[in-house]
Amino acid sequence: MIRIALPAHLRQLANASHEVEVEVEGIPTLGAALDALEARYPMLRGTVRDHITKERRPFIRFFVCQGDWSHEPPETPLPDEIATGAEPLRVVGAMAGG
Repeated sequence: MIRIALPAHLRQLANASHEVEVEVEGIPTLGAALDALEARYPMLRGTVRDHITKERRPFIRFFVCQGDWSHEPPETPLPDEIATGAEPLRVVGAMAGG
């Protein structure tokens, strides 16, 4: 089970708690975790990533073991801490403005 921590606006949209759990078959990668998230919560499709290209939305960031993985390729394997559920994959809504 992979734990995914969601920001408030996505939690509200998905009617979910702070963290959700998803099952990933095969090698747990960033892309596979996001695919599983969108499969379990279809209302999140298009909010975290583009529908067609699967590119990360501009104001969404991914944090893995306290590191910014926002620009990592989707096929990048997740560390054991994430794959085993010891640490959550964090989806964060970036802030902009002045």
